Amino acid sequence: MEKKKKGILDFAEMKKNGEKITFITSYDYHMAAFSERAGLDMLLVGDSLGMTVYGYSSTIPVKMDQMIYHAEAVRRGAPNTFVIGDMPFMSYQKSWEEAVDNAGRFYKEAGCDAIKLEGGVRVCDQIQAITDAGMLVMGHIGLTPQSTGQFGGYKAQGYTAESAMQLIEDALAVQDAGAFALLLEAVTPKVAGVITRMLDIPVLSIGAGPECDGQLIIVHDILGIFEAFTPRFVKRYASIGDEMVRAIGEYAREVREGVFPGPEHTYLMKKGEFARLEEMLADMQKNEEE
Repeated sequence: MEKKKKGILDFAEMKKNGEKITFITSYDYHMAAFSERAGLDMLLVGDSLGMTVYGYSSTIPVKMDQMIYHAEAVRRGAPNTFVIGDMPFMSYQKSWEEAVDNAGRFYKEAGCDAIKLEGGVRVCDQIQAITDAGMLVMGHIGLTPQSTGQFGGYKAQGYTAESAMQLIEDALAVQDAGAFALLLEAVTPKVAGVITRMLDIPVLSIGAGPECDGQLIIVHDILGIFEAFTPRFVKRYASIGDEMVRAIGEYAREVREGVFPGPEHTYLMKKGEFARLEEMLADMQKNEEE
């Protein structure tokens, strides 16, 4: 039976009923297809691909064209899953006009269902403009990777009452600007719980504890593929990276030892054809000698 694609009304109903929303990153066709088969509610084509796919030290170098390229592949792999494109650094900060244009690319060129951008009060004009243009926006506050320089690194947010109040103000502003959902990253669980209860829209967590309406995680983290660092909030469900090293190493060993390829990995000529080929080669050699 074909999976039914969820939309914003479904997500709102899930929040109302206390049903958790499942959300994971995806960057290519195959990962998207596997995630759809696993029954995920949402997929994020995150700018985290700068680190997980391209090997950058941060998300800052990621360009719009890269995001569109990967979003197209994810859409093809998961046609029946809600796909969100992540607006990369400097694709929306300069003006609301540029923000609308770049958000539109995710819709027109990649077939995304929504976009995500980072920031609270300071990006509400952009959120409003994008939603006014008929597109869906997921907000993102807390630890916002594109702004880690301002935070002094990848640091959790909401440790003090003052910082918690700033997060609450940002969350309310994002909702008022028209966002259909909000992502909280690396926010203390009690503060995340307060925000989740205060907002009418679904609130998703990536490292913000269990009280949110759903959870997002980086797929490379839970599968054990990305090894540069592991955030505190990650639970590893597999060690595929180790298995890849083992399999590739075994392949290399078998090639060196002449074990691979074996007869079962090769193709056979039709019966009698090799003998005919030898005759043809002999005739060719004879003609050359003459």
